[in-house]
Amino acid sequence: MCGIVGITSNKSVTSSIINSLRKLEYRGYDSAGIATLDDGFINEVKCEGRVDNLEKNLSKKKLLGNVGIGHVRWATHGMPSSVNAHPHSSEKVSIVHNGIIENSTILKKLLIKRGHQFKSQTDTEVIVHLITEYLKKNDLKKSILKILKRLHGSFALGIIFKDQPDLIVGARRGSPLAVGYGPNENYLGSDSYALKSMTNKISYLNDGEFCILKKDHIEFFDEKGNKVNKKILELSSNEENYNKGDYKHFMAKEIEEQPNTIKNCVNEYVDKINSDINIYNFPWQSNEISSIVLIGCGTAYHSCLMAKYWFEQLTTLNVTVDIASEFRYRNNRFKADTLYIFVSQSGETADTFAALDLCNKNNMKTCSVVNAVESSIARESKFVLPIHCGPEIGVASTKAFLGQMLVLYILCLKLAQRRNDIKKEIYLKKIKSLFSLSELVKESLETENKIQSVSSSFTDIKGSMFLGRGYSFPIALEGALKLKELAYIHAEGYPAGEMKHGPLALIEEGMPVVVLAPRDKYYKKTISNMQEVIARGAKVLLITNKSKDEVYSENVWEKIEVENTSEDLLPFLITVPLQKLAYYSALKKGYDIDKPRNLAKSVTVE
Repeated sequence: MCGIVGITSNKSVTSSIINSLRKLEYRGYDSAGIATLDDGFINEVKCEGRVDNLEKNLSKKKLLGNVGIGHVRWATHGMPSSVNAHPHSSEKVSIVHNGIIENSTILKKLLIKRGHQFKSQTDTEVIVHLITEYLKKNDLKKSILKILKRLHGSFALGIIFKDQPDLIVGARRGSPLAVGYGPNENYLGSDSYALKSMTNKISYLNDGEFCILKKDHIEFFDEKGNKVNKKILELSSNEENYNKGDYKHFMAKEIEEQPNTIKNCVNEYVDKINSDINIYNFPWQSNEISSIVLIGCGTAYHSCLMAKYWFEQLTTLNVTVDIASEFRYRNNRFKADTLYIFVSQSGETADTFAALDLCNKNNMKTCSVVNAVESSIARESKFVLPIHCGPEIGVASTKAFLGQMLVLYILCLKLAQRRNDIKKEIYLKKIKSLFSLSELVKESLETENKIQSVSSSFTDIKGSMFLGRGYSFPIALEGALKLKELAYIHAEGYPAGEMKHGPLALIEEGMPVVVLAPRDKYYKKTISNMQEVIARGAKVLLITNKSKDEVYSENVWEKIEVENTSEDLLPFLITVPLQKLAYYSALKKGYDIDKPRNLAKSVTVE
């Protein structure tokens, strides 16, 4: 989850590293640091907290040098502090690291016995001492090969050397690493986004590979030290100018962008003239697929749960949903007629990538739903479905969630049509409804004033519940997650019918409970469950769609109504008020909305 960058150039690199670290801060903001090589010495500046703090420290201590590495940290081993901040250095080397060294404790004990003294609590410092040890008897390349064999776990490394004035070594296993090409300088970064301001020409290291960067030359090697050739890829459209605009937070902007997210995605996949869905180059015939496994983490997992309802409703496919972090640790029964779909906003989620890798090793059909088309998951999948929502900077995902759901829904419709699981007139009707979805989501944004008022009751509570049935249940889970992520309130999402099987014991007088009860086929039963929590003293915020029918209770605390649409599209509309609720609850508590505590946007560790 950390972010790393390295630059070797014919000019000072400090300011460019700082700019790249700002772009990488979504990966972690517990601490930050930079090291440069100047006149045969390694100099470093580190700090606890964010890149802004690092820049303040740099104003007191100027770092010169044409070679440097930088790091933003999401803490795993060792608490957030300046001591545990990267880079970690010896007299000979300085290292930045993303990942986890699983055998660091064993290696540390061996190194201490050899007289090495450790300053930090991090697993990364082990690498510093190991390579320092190997360099005593081996050249640089041999030392790198030896150290890579000794390390267990995942890593992306950037290393500079006192005795190598224009050189950076990069290496990876598990964690992503990109190499960028520039005029009289070359770059290393956790992802292409960090390098886009400097170059649009990128290569990616595969697992086990390492590279040696000089300002005018790059060499790539496999895990045995053999040279390998790399394709140079040209990045897609530049997103450098994406900023908050007049919004206070990126998240606020990204919530408001959701109608455009919907519109762009529909325009990309749906042919309005011919009333058909175009998913080009889909590599399998419909009769080759009899089941689907949807895999994701966090918000992406909730989009998978949502898709399960659609696939089961509209197709005859067997559908299961799996949490990516658990997928590899079961005895999976891989079947050739199963399509495995991996959902990840960043396309770099370590758990999801590991599940994909396992499926690929078993020669399964793999498809990814991602926002970042240059990501590791996209590159390793046999088929890719981009969500086309543009950059999402806020750590708590909003527009990417709607984009993931929409792409999965579109895929569901297309497979239903190809398999003859859906009548033509129904297929055409559902396609037509997609073109009005953007405007309906826009109207959901107009619930803002009511949400702002309601959010005041969520600032000083011990906890909350979110209840839904059917299509609304995954949205209840997502609503609870958002409140946890942003407002740091204990919130749980439940199937409404499950309250009487235990969770009802948690209801106290005045406890806010969000009930998602759009007027679908589950409506009456959900309203009955709502009555159960009201009877126990809960304050119910009912989110439903507009109707002339009265709610079956006069005791509802507050009601928010979205517009009407088909039952299978209502989840898009009821999601928006939940995003707003989390946002305003956090805002009133004074929290950092774009960068919630303890979290990172791209989760690249297991």
